[in-house]
Amino acid sequence: MGHGVAQLLAQAGYIVRIQARRETSLETAKKMITNSLKIMVDKGMLSQDKMEQTLDNIKYTTDLLEAIQDTDFILESIPEVLETKLDTYEIIESIVSEKTIIASNTSTFPLKELTQRAKHPGRFIITHYFNPPQLVPIVEIAKFEKTDENVVKVTYDLMKEIGKTPVVLKKEITGFIVNRIQVAFLRECFNLIELGVCTAEDIDIAVRGSMGFKWAFCGPMESQDLAGLQTTQAMVYNIEQDLSNTREVPKFLKEMVEKSEHGIRSNKGFYEYDDNGAKAIYTRDDNFLDLLKLIQDKEAKKEKTASAVK
Repeated sequence: MGHGVAQLLAQAGYIVRIQARRETSLETAKKMITNSLKIMVDKGMLSQDKMEQTLDNIKYTTDLLEAIQDTDFILESIPEVLETKLDTYEIIESIVSEKTIIASNTSTFPLKELTQRAKHPGRFIITHYFNPPQLVPIVEIAKFEKTDENVVKVTYDLMKEIGKTPVVLKKEITGFIVNRIQVAFLRECFNLIELGVCTAEDIDIAVRGSMGFKWAFCGPMESQDLAGLQTTQAMVYNIEQDLSNTREVPKFLKEMVEKSEHGIRSNKGFYEYDDNGAKAIYTRDDNFLDLLKLIQDKEAKKEKTASAVK
């Protein structure tokens, strides 16, 4: 996740330092950033000069102290181990200015836990990206009662500047917005599989051709307005009683994990792979870029039309 965010910041003209514990991780990050930019150049979304400038804006180091010297904004995307995060924050706060904003990409820990040893908890904020972050537009911004409102504003403005679509949560809650919706959605998908109603592939085909088709431009709430809320009310009333309300991880999913069927990392999950998902990831990102280009072109056209009207 970190390398994708670094790419976005560098594309926006910022000098970025990526820190990792191993040189191999840095080499992988550089390769992935370069490949991502090359695809954007090939699709006409970025010039060759802009690509080279972006790459020049990124520095790589295994030294945390070197990485955080004289920084204005720090993004932490280390593994979801609370003690590791807290130890890292202590090092960061002993070096950086009191004005430096410290953001976490966590999807697990609330700010109350992340700041339990912080000297200046008001400067901490959560910026939750989605993979791949250089392509998926949304960033969820989470704050808590101690977060400085100026930190929220600066973070929001920065996300807009680097081309993201930020949403600020009015209150902190486990899973934020998207993952709560996603888990509720997956619960029903898993239930349909357990009941023998359909296969995993059937679900993918059905969703891609329905909600996946519509929601890129018309979200679930607007979709209900367009369908008519009387219809929505009737649909919810007729179906909700039969929906799954389990609080347990499905048995078949546990068994898949126990059998090391972890998806692309083991070449088997709901589907089978022979290249650790390299082709699937390339296809996904290629399609995402086409969609992103379409969205950007539509937004530019909309702004041009609005400007002409003024």
